[in-house]
Amino acid sequence: MNPKPSLNIGSLADARVLIARANEFATWVVRMARNFAAQDWLLCFYFTTLAFALLFGTGPNRDAGLLRVETDIAVLLTGLILVRGELLAPNSFASALIYRGTIFGATVCSYFQLREILPAVSSRAIDASLLAFDMRVFHYEPAIAWDAFVTPGTTEWFAFFYFGHFLLLAAHVLPFMFFGSDRNLMPRFALGVFVVFCVGHLLYLVVPGYGPFQFLEGQFEHPLTGGVFWKWVLHAVEVGGARKDIFPSLHTAVPVFFALFSFMHRRYKPFNFTWPITAFFASQMVIATMFLRWHYLIDIVAGLALASVAVWASCKLEPMEQERRTRLGLPPIFASLRSQ
Repeated sequence: MNPKPSLNIGSLADARVLIARANEFATWVVRMARNFAAQDWLLCFYFTTLAFALLFGTGPNRDAGLLRVETDIAVLLTGLILVRGELLAPNSFASALIYRGTIFGATVCSYFQLREILPAVSSRAIDASLLAFDMRVFHYEPAIAWDAFVTPGTTEWFAFFYFGHFLLLAAHVLPFMFFGSDRNLMPRFALGVFVVFCVGHLLYLVVPGYGPFQFLEGQFEHPLTGGVFWKWVLHAVEVGGARKDIFPSLHTAVPVFFALFSFMHRRYKPFNFTWPITAFFASQMVIATMFLRWHYLIDIVAGLALASVAVWASCKLEPMEQERRTRLGLPPIFASLRSQ
């Protein structure tokens, strides 16, 4: 007669422990996902799309580009897990610093990696189609039409503003990143910035091109020659430019977003006196992108549309996100960097 199987109490206890831990982990994952802000989901979508575009890309050096995007994803996820997963105290200095550093850092790094990512995704360029679209729809191409006005003086004037794009970007983003403490204004601004860059970078994958400067090289009567600022622009494009990054024009979308955001929030300091300056700089930067032959007219139209979408998202969607967080008792999107 076979003995009855004995009940292994130890195995049952181990199983209960594993189930309990699995439940705790599932609860933690749900809580972390609930803590995600709209910009967190946008960044996750952005980097995931970049990774998949490289996986199915047809250009050279896909492995190198994929490694860089995977590194960006690792940095982003580290910050999100620590902060949204509440492994760090939600309102601590460490939480504020790590979150800001990882989300802004990963996004900035991805821009400088585009000069490798864009060719790896696809070797095609559709400059001819963009130029044909402008002539068919607008019957006008500024880069060609404004060739008659090209002189060393006008080139240097617009090169100053084109290069000033980077200074304008730093003047707006860095203060928010390191000193921003307004729990309504800070996330509103950040969401708009991420919409501009994430959507803009992804559209580069769909509409690749080199711009009139390269595509129409040799067809202009007056060469672009200038002084120190024109040399700086050429050096910046050569060293850090993404190439094939023309549609939409972020040299249009970024300053126009800053100008619109500043105007709409002019009751706040320092926007109450900086918005006219920002608006003027933005107008000159938009003209510079076409005068210096970097962009087609349709690129500018797309940049203006992107800036408008970013302003709408920052002013309409972000308050909805704030209301959700307040209703659910969630931590603020951005913890303050000031001592708690």
